Amino acid sequence: MSVRLTVAQAAVRFLEAQEVARDGDRHAFFTGCWGIFGHGNVAGIGQALLEGELAGSSLVYRQGRNEQAMVHAAVGYARHRDRLAAHVVTTSVGPGATNMITGAALATINRLPVLLLPGDTFATRVADPVLQQLENPAAGDVSVNDAFRPVSAYFDRVQRPQQLPSALLNALAVLTDPARTGAVTIALPQDVQAEAFDWPDELFAPRVWHVPRARPEPAALERAVAVLRSAHRPLIVAGGGVIYSRADAALRAFAEATGIPVAETQAGKGSLPYDHPQSVGAVGATGTAAANHLAARADVVLGIGTRYSDFTTASGTVFADPDVRFVNLNVSAPDAHKLSALSLVADAREGLTALGFALRGWAAPRDWTATATRLAGEWDAAVTRVYGLPAEDEVAQSVVIGAVNEVSRPRDVVVCAAGSMPGDLHQLWRTRDRKGYHVEYGYSCMGYEVAGGLGVALAVLDEGDDRDVYVLVGDGSWLMMSSEIVTAVAEGVKLIVVLVQNHGYASIGALSETVGSQGFGTRYRYRSASGRLDGERLPVDLAANAASLGADVLTASTRPELGDALRRAQKSPHTTVIHVETVPGEPLGNAAWWDVPVAEVSTIASTREARSAYEQHKVAQRPHLTPVTEAQGD
Repeated sequence: MSVRLTVAQAAVRFLEAQEVARDGDRHAFFTGCWGIFGHGNVAGIGQALLEGELAGSSLVYRQGRNEQAMVHAAVGYARHRDRLAAHVVTTSVGPGATNMITGAALATINRLPVLLLPGDTFATRVADPVLQQLENPAAGDVSVNDAFRPVSAYFDRVQRPQQLPSALLNALAVLTDPARTGAVTIALPQDVQAEAFDWPDELFAPRVWHVPRARPEPAALERAVAVLRSAHRPLIVAGGGVIYSRADAALRAFAEATGIPVAETQAGKGSLPYDHPQSVGAVGATGTAAANHLAARADVVLGIGTRYSDFTTASGTVFADPDVRFVNLNVSAPDAHKLSALSLVADAREGLTALGFALRGWAAPRDWTATATRLAGEWDAAVTRVYGLPAEDEVAQSVVIGAVNEVSRPRDVVVCAAGSMPGDLHQLWRTRDRKGYHVEYGYSCMGYEVAGGLGVALAVLDEGDDRDVYVLVGDGSWLMMSSEIVTAVAEGVKLIVVLVQNHGYASIGALSETVGSQGFGTRYRYRSASGRLDGERLPVDLAANAASLGADVLTASTRPELGDALRRAQKSPHTTVIHVETVPGEPLGNAAWWDVPVAEVSTIASTREARSAYEQHKVAQRPHLTPVTEAQGD
C-alpha cells in the first residue's frame, strides 16, 4: 500500500515515527521542529508542519527569532537529554540557511544531534537565478548550502522524491550513533519539497533506533588493566562521555574502589559531585590548582569520554611527568587513540564496569589518594573565600557565581558558553548533580547562552522535571544574541538570566593584556578626538533592552541585592533577567597555560615582554608521542 504526499509532508510524517531506545527506555527521538519561514520552505516544510499541527502531531512547531539561535536551542535540548532526543530546524534558502552554519559547527564539534532542513534552490532550475541564489560560474550544482558540508556529520541534498527515504535513514543512523553524531543537514530544494509522490506505507511505520553500549575488546581491556595496575600516581580525566553515557554511578564506584582521583573537563563537569573525596575539580587551562598539581605528577592518566582539547591538556603542558602514559576509554576510536594512548574503544559505563571488575583488589597508593583529597579541600576553601569577595559596594564575577550557586537548588542547571565566565565556572562552580552544569566549550560560541538555556528548559519540561535553568551571560554575548528571550516569553518557558555588565569583551581583553596587546579593541567606548576607541563608556542600557523583549527585569549592584534578586526570580513563574554590574575579581592561580602565539617581533614593549614569557612556556610543551606498548603495562 502507498500514500500520496509531498516530499515535505512525507519527511514530517517520517520524523514523527522515529523512536530511540537504550537500557529498556524507548521514546520518540524528535520532539519538536524549530522554523523560520521564507520562500524556500514556507510552502513545503511550513505547509507540512501546519497539516501536522492541525492533526495533533507529536512534532511540535516552535517559532524562533534567529536561525543560529534555533540551532543553539536544539543543541541545548539534545545535550540535556543525553543525545537521546533531538529537535529539527528548518529555514528558507539563502541567508536563513547560512545563518545556521555557526550552529551546525557547534553541534558537530560538541557531538550533539540536530537535524537541519534548509530550503534549497530549484532542482529543475526553471527559474534560475531565484531570489537569494548563489550563481557559481564554475559549478552549476553548487548552492550556499554546500557550506554545510564541512560542519555537518552527514550531508545530503534531495533532488528527487525517490532520494528522500535513503537520505532520512542515513541521517538517523548518524544522529543516533554516539561516536558519529552531530549536525545532520538534508538540503531540500523548494520545488522538490512541494512535489507529490506515492510513498510506501512502510516508510511511516514506527522505527526504533537502538543506541548501543559497546563493550571493550578483551585484549585491549587486558592491556589497559596492566597499565593501570602499574600506576603509582594515577589520575582520571572525566569528559562529556561520562555524562552522555550516564556513567556517573559507575565512575563513582570505580573511583571509590580504586582511590584514583577524578579531574573533570568542561563537558565532564558533574561526573562526580564537587564534594566527593575523589573529586579534584577542573583540569587544564581553566583547571583547579588541585587537579593540575596532580596532573603534573601523574604517571598514568585514564581519560574517560574526553577528546583532550587544548584547554584540557593546557596546550600540552599539564601532564608533565616525562614517563606519563595514557589509557583512553572512549566510544570514538579517533579520540581513544589521542596522546599516543592505549585505546579502549567502548561505552563509558560498560568500560568502567569492565575495568572495575578486572581491577578488583587493586587500589592506588593511599598517600596519593590522601594527597588528592587534601588538595581538593584546600581548593574548596579558596573558592569559599572568593565567593565572598569583594566588599558590599561592588560585585566581582566570582561573587556572582557564588551567589547563584548558593541560591540555586542542587538539581538546577547553570548554562554558559563564552567570555570569561566559562573559565571561572569551570574552576569555581560547585556541581551537585550530573546534569547541573551546561557550559558549551567545544565551540565556545558567543550568543549561545540564552538560546541554549531555552533548549535546556524545554528538555526539563519534556522530562517532567523540576529544575530551574540559570543562564549566566556577559554583555558581549547578550548583544550578539538575546533574541530568544522573546521565544521563551512566547512559549511560557521560565529562564533566570544573570546578565553581567562589564562594558566590553572581558575575557579577550584580559587575554589581550597577557599577550601584550593592551586590551586593544575589547572595551565598549566612544571614539575619542584621538581617533581611537578610548573615550567614555557607552551608555548602553541592557536592563531596558531586556525589558523590551518581554522579560521581567531586576537590577543588583551589591551582593545582598543580588541574592534578593535571585530569590525573587526563583519564586517567579516568568523569565527574569537580573542585570548586575561587575568589577574584576581576585584570580585563583592554577599553574596552567594556554598556547596563544605572541608576535615574534614588535615595536611595542608590552608585546616584546609577552613574547619572552611565551617562549619560556613553549619549552614545557609536549607532543606526547611515546606509545603505550604491551610491555610497558607489565
